[in-house]
Amino acid sequence: MQQFYARTKSNGRKIKVEAYGTGLSDRVVRAVHANCRSALEKAVQEGLIRTNPAIGCKLPPKKSREMKVLTANEVIRFLTRAKEEGYYELFLLELGTGMRRGEILALKWSDLNFTTGELRIERQVNVFNKEQVISTPKTKSSIRTIILPPSLLQILSDYKKNVDSEWIFPSPLDNTKTRHPSAVRKRMQIILERAGCKKVRFHDLRHTFSTMALESGMDIKSLSSMLGHVSSATTIDIYSHITNTMQRQAAAKIDRQIGGTEAPIPRADERVRIDTDQPKFEPYKLKVRKSGTGCVTMINDHLFEGRYTPTNAYGKRESHNIYAKTREECEEKLAELIAKVKADIKAEKERLKTVNESFSLELQ
Repeated sequence: MQQFYARTKSNGRKIKVEAYGTGLSDRVVRAVHANCRSALEKAVQEGLIRTNPAIGCKLPPKKSREMKVLTANEVIRFLTRAKEEGYYELFLLELGTGMRRGEILALKWSDLNFTTGELRIERQVNVFNKEQVISTPKTKSSIRTIILPPSLLQILSDYKKNVDSEWIFPSPLDNTKTRHPSAVRKRMQIILERAGCKKVRFHDLRHTFSTMALESGMDIKSLSSMLGHVSSATTIDIYSHITNTMQRQAAAKIDRQIGGTEAPIPRADERVRIDTDQPKFEPYKLKVRKSGTGCVTMINDHLFEGRYTPTNAYGKRESHNIYAKTREECEEKLAELIAKVKADIKAEKERLKTVNESFSLELQ
């Protein structure tokens, strides 16, 4: 088993070797070990083997990714930019609840009670073999109900008037499906760049919500319930740097109250404070495409779709699509497609006109 893990670490990759090399990350090796240990433990229980050979193997160290959070100013700029690009409601709800990406994309209008403000989280979106799959969350604690504030409910109520789908955030290409997780991630990076914010992951928006909630006085138990953690210990472990500050603040307040001292109260994490000296952020306006030039949509990191939907010679709308790996290539292909489709429609109209004239002459 130890030799297997070593080979997996140094030479375990079988796809995309040119881009990433032959080795695998420590996280993948640990995941392989977890699967092996679980399977072998089942074999022990059924009496197939005496001991679990995976127990006691030396593994790569567990490394947690650096947590990044947006500052208050960055949150304001980010949401301002998101409003310009039609993603305001999605990211506002994320920063107000800290849901996982799969959870927020799988929300239906039936999950939200506008009267009580209750939002039920009971499904998530995953991608398997490039297909979106709706499933239940992996733990019971992830199935939960949270309460939204009245201001956020009003924004979602106004937003609902323009959404013709059972999903709260449907795909712009097919409103019977949810938005694709990869497309949302890519759009978020574009919004961050245009808003002048540092590059963070979607999951870091969850960290941003949690940090702001803790520093605003929310207790650990309530936050753990909102985030869908298995226990409060998980929340404390992840946000120990924030809870330590809260403990020092509490100790200083108790010292002031009981001891009658003037003990200084430690300040909150500097990362989330508002810098009032920064200039006002003014987002630039996106260029509006001219009528008859189609549209280009990013499907995922390496796929763009060009769509042209004209009225054909028979008076009906028909959609024409092309795909490319870059936006520039997609624009070129789309221009060629539009020219061809317009020529075909023109030729068909002329053919129909000739047929109609011939038919009229025959009737006369």
